[in-house]
Amino acid sequence: MSDKRNPTINANGLVFGATENSTDRVPVLDPVKNAAFEVKLPVRDPNTPSEGATPMLAPSPYFGEEKIWDAQTSPHSLYYDEKARVWFAARIRPQANPEFCKKGSDHPSAKVFPLESSGRQITMYDPKTQKFTMVNTCFPTHHLQFGFDAENTLWASAGGPQSGAAGWINVKMLEATGDEVKSQGWTPFILDTNGNGTRDAYTEPNQPFDAAKDRRINVAFYGVAPSPIDGTVWGTSLGFPGYVVRLDPTRPNPSETALAEVYEIPAPGYGPRGMDIDSQNVVWVPLSSGHLASFDRRKCKILKGPEIATGRHCPEGWTLYPFPGPKLTGDPGTGSAEASYYTWVDQHDTLGLGKDVPFATGNQNDSIIALKGGQMINFVVPYPMGFYAKTMDGRIDDPNGGWKGRGIWASAGNRTPFHVEGGKGTPPKLVKFQLRPDPLAH
Repeated sequence: MSDKRNPTINANGLVFGATENSTDRVPVLDPVKNAAFEVKLPVRDPNTPSEGATPMLAPSPYFGEEKIWDAQTSPHSLYYDEKARVWFAARIRPQANPEFCKKGSDHPSAKVFPLESSGRQITMYDPKTQKFTMVNTCFPTHHLQFGFDAENTLWASAGGPQSGAAGWINVKMLEATGDEVKSQGWTPFILDTNGNGTRDAYTEPNQPFDAAKDRRINVAFYGVAPSPIDGTVWGTSLGFPGYVVRLDPTRPNPSETALAEVYEIPAPGYGPRGMDIDSQNVVWVPLSSGHLASFDRRKCKILKGPEIATGRHCPEGWTLYPFPGPKLTGDPGTGSAEASYYTWVDQHDTLGLGKDVPFATGNQNDSIIALKGGQMINFVVPYPMGFYAKTMDGRIDDPNGGWKGRGIWASAGNRTPFHVEGGKGTPPKLVKFQLRPDPLAH
């Protein structure tokens, strides 16, 4: 997939996938040579747990007590950098963190917010040298995105909200020094509830609210997207009804100074998952209520002070668009039965519908779904049967090549591809979307 900062990058042309829980072997497609192969991710510690060692709760009705998943690394998501290297959220060791992450460490982030465990870390693969670099992160990793700053910061979401922290790697420092400890940092999410514009003493989530202090909230990013315009980082936080979260790490020493904002999803919406932002910092997020939601902070009347503690201070920033398809029986809401997993924004018009068009995975529609001019466009994939995208990304291989020089790549396959057509041994697939100007164009 392409680097958002440079969508025309051709690099080596390879398209990588990820295989959470199932295997350490990452599928790779070379569309130029029409060839597919696999890259096996390593671990740093041979005692890294394997999914194959996880106790089975009950026999499978299809495979009995045979264990299909066997991954140690459990790679979840990946992202290209400007050198065409691939960065994975992947496990390299057991869950317990090293001492530099914990209370009593002199690491700047651990002094502020020590972390005891991390379920995944970071692995980088360079296709040119075929070498791996593993980074032992204190913070858990789930989805990855590069920022737009001079340090080439790699931001990682945590998945669930349990860690209460956002983590990053200063890739420029890592490459210059090789020091994985000094090159990483993290921060808790602190709201400016006393309204003085700076981060200072704060109350904990389990303590009584004090309007004279700031407030820590126990959230963490699921989807994550750095802003291309102001250095902020946005994400979703799972829950009911769930939040969109904004983090401002632009002051010096962000572990000590970063401030957060949370915005609760208003009824009838609920249940956010993976998200993205457009070039104006408008957030786009799929909801379990069957909506594609947008959040525009520019519409908010209140941004600090005690009113922000609940996240319900800016309902005016939200717009909910029902996904296509029927409603669930008995659902009193306005959304459809669509259960979209992730949203991606085509900031660079890589498909041809225009810049900043949001696309959602149509996981009950066998499709990807675009929102253009307030209208849903449903790109249904008839084959493979049960098309199930987890995310997508765009490439412009030839800016002068018209519709043939650009397109979107999407994965096709969830954690159990062996339950779709083909049975056991069926691998995930990749699907390329291109938009012809008319049906007869070729």
